[in-house]
Amino acid sequence: MKTEICIPGLGAGMAEGTITEWHIADGGEVKEGDILYTLESEKTALDVEAPVAGVLRQVGKAGEVYEVGAVVAFVES
Repeated sequence: MKTEICIPGLGAGMAEGTITEWHIADGGEVKEGDILYTLESEKTALDVEAPVAGVLRQVGKAGEVYEVGAVVAFVES
């Protein structure tokens, strides 16, 4: 089963964010609650956690800007 990992909204009016760093390599094993990546907006930064355990498949790249709701990875469980 695949679980989509999307860019979350960090506040009212946020339209996009930048993945500043992946903390788990593509193909790496993750546990629920592991930090997957750091997301930065104009006003704040957030560590995004894995909602489920499995294998991380990255779609997004560090340094790129993505709209809120964009799928940037999957966790295959």
